[in-house]
Amino acid sequence: MNMRAMVFEGAGKPLVLKELPIPEPGPGQVLVRVHACGICRTDLHIIDGELREPKLPLVPGHQIVGTVAGIGTAAGKLREGLRVGIPWLGGSCGRCGYCLSDRENLCDAPRFTGYQADGGFAEYTVADHRFCFPLPEGYPDLQAAPLLCAGLIGYRSLAMAGGGTRLGIYGFGAAAHIVTQVARWQGREVYAFTRSGDREGQQFARTMGAAWAGNAEELPPSELDAAIIFAPAGELVPLALRAVGRGGTVVCGGIHMSDIPAFPYDLLWGERVLRSVANLTRRDGEEFLALAPQVPVRTEVQVFPLAEANEALAALRRGTIRGAGVLQVSEETRTGGWP
Repeated sequence: MNMRAMVFEGAGKPLVLKELPIPEPGPGQVLVRVHACGICRTDLHIIDGELREPKLPLVPGHQIVGTVAGIGTAAGKLREGLRVGIPWLGGSCGRCGYCLSDRENLCDAPRFTGYQADGGFAEYTVADHRFCFPLPEGYPDLQAAPLLCAGLIGYRSLAMAGGGTRLGIYGFGAAAHIVTQVARWQGREVYAFTRSGDREGQQFARTMGAAWAGNAEELPPSELDAAIIFAPAGELVPLALRAVGRGGTVVCGGIHMSDIPAFPYDLLWGERVLRSVANLTRRDGEEFLALAPQVPVRTEVQVFPLAEANEALAALRRGTIRGAGVLQVSEETRTGGWP
């Protein structure tokens, strides 16, 4: 039996809609029928050749929502029909020093969904059962998809930013609109920074609860305790350092960023911290997916059919998606009510 899939064949080339055999789950794997898959800036980094070690050909996509349709041997307690989410980190070795010290996100031999393993821009995919998350009830499939990367990386970035009250967010897209809701629930003030003149993005940030929204080049009305940079633009680092006070933290939340320009030491001095966030751990997933219904996090999505994945990616590149872009892979997506 075959399935439809959008296939990546090389940097700079558009994805191609193909008929492929439905994969068979191997030992420790489950077969998942994909209902929806979020699109992510990381997908663009792969397709544009900025992340240079994809398997080829490749089915991208790592914010996968679906149901278990088959189970390989030694595949744990997952059962057919269970709704699961599959994130970016699709496997770790479990033996290196990072894995053994609860830092599997830094594993020496990781396996990433939609990069080293085929992902969710297809009607079926296989995944390591240990890296599949049961999803909270109440979230419709399309709205659950962004939780699997935008939500998880945002949550880890927020934790790394520390407990300060005033939080700046540079780049107001999928991750930012989720993180803002969590930060507001925690009692923080959010200051949103967008591209110069992006009035629509700034208004969207305000509707999500931002206390202030302006251009990235501006200083906010209050000194920040921390800032998270989601936009893959290295020139934002000095701007964010300038906006945070002494002892503040600037977190780079993306997997790829353009070069950071030279900046005076004065911007870092005063015990300011500049750090990156890499991938996620399963603990992040468990914690965030338990937290999301409590807030409750409500995702704003723009939906595209699977065959329009190239159009969805182009919209993401232009910055015209409000909230998160999601591919509707199956017409049988679960709707339901919000938490």
